[in-house]
Amino acid sequence: MAAIKTSIEELKSRTQTAAKGMSVEAAQEAVQQVAESSKDTTKTATEEASKQTQTAIDSAASKAQDSIKVLGQRLVQK
Repeated sequence: MAAIKTSIEELKSRTQTAAKGMSVEAAQEAVQQVAESSKDTTKTATEEASKQTQTAIDSAASKAQDSIKVLGQRLVQK
């Protein structure tokens, strides 16, 4: 009877250890997925910021070009 109890306790201990191992693996996988998702989100945000920056630069350059043309026309008229 004592041997059966000891065997059951050992089995219980091994099962708990295995379950903890699975929990650690599951947690590691979840962390990896979050890291990959974060990387994708950061990449997307960076690309969008780059597009918006380029649009702002293009707009400012266009306005500057228009201002220079107007100034040039005024100087020619004088």
